[in-house]
Amino acid sequence: MSLNKPLIAEVQREAENTRKILKLVPVEQNDWKPHAKSMALGKLAMHVAELPGWVSMTMLTDELDFAKFDYKLAPPSSIEELMEKHEEHVAQALSVLENCTDEDFDKNWTMRTGEHIHFTMPKSVVLRTFALSHQYHHRAQLGVYLRMLDIPLPGMYGPTADEMEAMAAK
Repeated sequence: MSLNKPLIAEVQREAENTRKILKLVPVEQNDWKPHAKSMALGKLAMHVAELPGWVSMTMLTDELDFAKFDYKLAPPSSIEELMEKHEEHVAQALSVLENCTDEDFDKNWTMRTGEHIHFTMPKSVVLRTFALSHQYHHRAQLGVYLRMLDIPLPGMYGPTADEMEAMAAK
């Protein structure tokens, strides 16, 4: 089996999990933070929505130079905007992965800030860590924010305490 097939399946499966949580974001509370050093809710939600696009960035480029990368993250004005951004990036990631050969995953990718190199790794490793695990980390962080706002959470890999409570009440 070519390397892109399991990655495509994972992106599709995890996109569905991400949709569940993004639909719950109370955009009217975009500026809410659990701590002064935390990212605001709206920016975190938008980051989660756009992270599937990092699959494309990894596979279509050879490096990311933060010294040249003007990253601006605006909070969503609506759930529709948040969902559209997510769908756009998922579709782009799937399209790029569909066209990747096994050899493409062996090519090196570098993260740097100017002359300072943070890492150089094969794109297969960068996809797993920088793109996918990074997305799951921030999606879990978003789940904690929603829990702190007393919003019942959907299951990702099985039922949540909220879902178990609802089932027990029936």
